[in-house]
Amino acid sequence: MNADRSRWSGAMTAIVTPFLENGEVDHEALAGLVRWQVDQGINGLVPAGTTGEGATLADVEHQAVVRTVVEAVAGRVPVIAGCGSNDTVRTVDAARRVEAAGADGLLVVSPYYNKPNRSGMLEHYRAVAEATALPVVVYNVPGRTAQNLGAELILELAEIPGVVAVKEASGDLEQIATILDCRPDSLAVLSGDDALCLPTLALGADGIISVVSNEAPFEMSRMVAAARDGDYASARQLHYRLLALMRANFMETNPVPVKTALELMGRCRGGLRAPLGPPEENTRAALRQALAAAELETAR
Repeated sequence: MNADRSRWSGAMTAIVTPFLENGEVDHEALAGLVRWQVDQGINGLVPAGTTGEGATLADVEHQAVVRTVVEAVAGRVPVIAGCGSNDTVRTVDAARRVEAAGADGLLVVSPYYNKPNRSGMLEHYRAVAEATALPVVVYNVPGRTAQNLGAELILELAEIPGVVAVKEASGDLEQIATILDCRPDSLAVLSGDDALCLPTLALGADGIISVVSNEAPFEMSRMVAAARDGDYASARQLHYRLLALMRANFMETNPVPVKTALELMGRCRGGLRAPLGPPEENTRAALRQALAAAELETAR
């Protein structure tokens, strides 16, 4: 692998943000989750993204969450902090906050709701890349932004100095293959879909920013490592072991199921920020079954 993108590879967890019963961030639980993740062999942590409910974190909470993760990681793996929004000025401000908190990189979702045109999208990412010294990971997730960046624009964004990777959650393997085929050596391509991680790795991707690794960091990091080493038999075995859990994690809006699963595992409370609410009982039951199928222990 090219040295320029070797740091942005492997299995990285889009870590949840635990909350106390009063709704405040549970920093003790978050630090515990992070230490467990690193001990289990995860290759990176991504706080304050979609799974971390970054959109409902106040500015001071956002910075504090990233700082807690950075301190718990203690330099052992990279921390790529979510800082995207649909406002370029606010995104730049958030990027500077997480840089001050010690993050190693920025996860920047393409602006939602506004649906920028091509020139606006290029200027948005250019402004963020120029605002700090931190590398930028472009996050393409049409299911949340209502706009697919597409291979051509992603490859154009890759030419901006400071853009080092793309988290590709379009679900379009042909688009991902085109990006991989035409990318510069400096651009890492990371899957944004757990269930498509293995085929994406088979196409030549560098890793994943994962939801299921919240529950199964050891298993997911092993699966990615096996695939990158060409051991697809072992990778397939782990993929199918986790597949039911990957599906259950998206029975309802992420991160409702994954936080429920972590609560079932005794790792943290499952509390959510409004407008997200508790899961349906059938989701909870499916998560129990999926955790058992993945051979992951539950606390109750």
